[in-house]
Amino acid sequence: MRILVVDDEVDLAEAVATGLRREGYAVDVVHSGTEALDRLEFQPYDLICLDLTMPDIDGLEVCTRIRSNPPAGGAPRILMLTARDAVDERILGLDIGADDYLVKPFAFGELSARIRVLLRRDIDQASSVLEVGPLTLDTSRHVATNGGETLDLTPKEFALLRYFMTHAGHVLSQEHLLEHVWDENADPFTNTVRVTVGTLRRKLHGDGDDALIETVIGSGYRLIDRQVV
Repeated sequence: MRILVVDDEVDLAEAVATGLRREGYAVDVVHSGTEALDRLEFQPYDLICLDLTMPDIDGLEVCTRIRSNPPAGGAPRILMLTARDAVDERILGLDIGADDYLVKPFAFGELSARIRVLLRRDIDQASSVLEVGPLTLDTSRHVATNGGETLDLTPKEFALLRYFMTHAGHVLSQEHLLEHVWDENADPFTNTVRVTVGTLRRKLHGDGDDALIETVIGSGYRLIDRQVV
């Protein structure tokens, strides 16, 4: 999942981004409302952590513009982060289109939990545990298993498997995966997606007809919902 952190407090924004990257998210950071709107013109995001108070365009206006004119890649979830704790302020933020509201200072664990909840809404998932065929992935504990066997995954492999499992059965192109699982530092001209899919596929102990991730020639990759017999 790809997240945009928007906050003019540079140290806080970088701290949030670092924590989220450790949990396997692809994270980009900007420090103004103008930069956020510019990014959304060409880059789809699954969620935005949006500060309310910024020197140019504030978070309320950014949220209003996103909801009135959704990006071509789809409207992201919006989690507002702000020091404004008045009830009226929170109500206003939610009424104009924010999905959730977190008051500063906050514990990173709560931020992480709220992000997991918001991202689950898009897949109608009530639990932090994803299940597809023999695969189980606990997003809160960062544990993935295949047929009960724990998988030793890198953070990027875990993030890639999470994305495949939330889009099981869908053909996902390399470009789509690069946009949603990698951040702005990824080189679009490398084989990073193909290589990571290959290592993940091998760790799932599947090849040929038994592969859980199949290559759709000319289109991309698809996670097969192969039920345990």
